[in-house]
Amino acid sequence: MKMNKISSGSGLFQNRAYLALISSQLISNLGDWLQLLALLTMIGLKWQATPWQITIAMLCMLMPMLLGGSLSGMLADRMERKKLMIISDVARTFIVLGMVFVTQLWHVYLLLIAKGIFDIMFSPAKNGKLKEIVPEEHMEKAVSYSAIIEQGTKIIGPALGGMLTVAFGVSICFIIDSASFLLSAIILLGVPGKTSIVRTKLENNRADGQKKFKFWNELAAGIKVISGIPLIAFGTLTLTLGLLVLQIADSQAIVLFREIPGIPQNIFGWCITLSGLGTLVAVGVSQLLRNGSPLSKIGIGGVVLGAAFGLSGIIAIYGPFNLVGYTSLAFIFFVAGLGAGLVFIPFQVMLQKRTPESLTGRVFGTVTSLTSTASILGPICGGLLVTTFGPAPAFIVSGSLLAVIGLLLLLFRPAIMKRDREVSEIVLEAAS
Repeated sequence: MKMNKISSGSGLFQNRAYLALISSQLISNLGDWLQLLALLTMIGLKWQATPWQITIAMLCMLMPMLLGGSLSGMLADRMERKKLMIISDVARTFIVLGMVFVTQLWHVYLLLIAKGIFDIMFSPAKNGKLKEIVPEEHMEKAVSYSAIIEQGTKIIGPALGGMLTVAFGVSICFIIDSASFLLSAIILLGVPGKTSIVRTKLENNRADGQKKFKFWNELAAGIKVISGIPLIAFGTLTLTLGLLVLQIADSQAIVLFREIPGIPQNIFGWCITLSGLGTLVAVGVSQLLRNGSPLSKIGIGGVVLGAAFGLSGIIAIYGPFNLVGYTSLAFIFFVAGLGAGLVFIPFQVMLQKRTPESLTGRVFGTVTSLTSTASILGPICGGLLVTTFGPAPAFIVSGSLLAVIGLLLLLFRPAIMKRDREVSEIVLEAAS
């Protein structure tokens, strides 16, 4: 048993390392949602950025994930994960603070790229640390609580950000987010370092003078694990395709709202809040269906999310452009959040449970690179569609394709599950 993991007889909330980790997440996630709403308000509403300018901003956030996902995953497996997280938090403290002083869009782009570099350093290290400190029997609850925090801050953050923006302007949100990263770094000091087993593995690797470090070997290790487990392989494929289609519309949501006649200015923040509430509900639904196949949850979530996006586009075209229509739009975003939760949460639990601890960083880094590729191509396609046809058709097309992807996964689920069982049996026979 590893030193930093609680015993199977103890409860998850007796694990001080886990409590420190999720406390850090709570603080930084809340600040991030304040910052995101302030950013969209500043460039989308105050500066009246074009659809392509908004697309470029999204690409600046995602590009480091595409280029650095596998590299950061490799670092998270070969270096001290706690140190990587603290370094990332301290760096982001100063980067986000720089948003207070921007006057041009290209200033924003540079800071978003810089922040993205340290975001991608943090994520695999955090997922690897979670695997270190939480035993497998508590992993589903640990991931679910992490999702509750993420979505809970998505509910509170935009609402708080809206009030702060109206009262004090957008700069206060950037200042608070900057302070949240500093506080997060301080809290992470309470998370233990590497386990003794991991230290031993690293020392053995250093002692072997014939083994040379090769980046592509590290990348191949992550891809090999993913491709060798059918559940993870097809889950990753579905998630990647889903994000590609989702980002066609999602990246242009502010443009859709901007073009709906008579829509209240604060409805965008409320829709983000309700989508977070929907994902929070999805955590409970996922727990109720914990004995069900993760692929079934992902497929159903894709269908629900696609239907919600398609309906958003229809309302934007046909209305009604009154309180009933605006309330319906807010409810649709709640349903969209529910669908998104059913896609992402079961996938994260499945990935944590089925990935070997020594390869957690590389696998999560590889998944991040794949999904980031889709998240980058999506906004480019979205910018082209919105510029040519308008935001509402982009939402309808995106939603329809998402629903089709979810239905295809449900259709092929029995064959995927059968293949996964066969692979598991082969592995068990080889080990015995």
